[in-house]
Amino acid sequence: MTTPSTERIHLCRAYDIRAGAVPVGARLLVDRLWPRGIAKTDLPIDAWLKDVTPSPTLCKWFGHDPAKWDSFSEQYLAELHKNPQAVEIALDWCRKGPVTLIYAAKDRLHTHALVLRAYLAASLAKERTP
Repeated sequence: MTTPSTERIHLCRAYDIRAGAVPVGARLLVDRLWPRGIAKTDLPIDAWLKDVTPSPTLCKWFGHDPAKWDSFSEQYLAELHKNPQAVEIALDWCRKGPVTLIYAAKDRLHTHALVLRAYLAASLAKERTP
């Protein structure tokens, strides 16, 4: 189920953009490291939000292991909650209009970008609730 907030926050793999996908709205790279094999001139982004990504320790522990997904998601949400300045920067972009969160992970079902999108959407929904 999508909410009005999540409809404004899109996801796209960096490699899909290189293959011709066109992101919607502001293009925000949400990986700590630049995507391998893509030149900086070949990935048009509006901002690189390194500080809103999972910590290197959490990423290393997760290792893109789907069996660790639930625990990873909980730990990443806790990191986001403890990092309001970085989240606020992402929210500012979302308040201006649609955004596409760009990530490099191969697994589209177990990427931090999904957790980040849900967190941002929930934050925006809280702002709209009196």
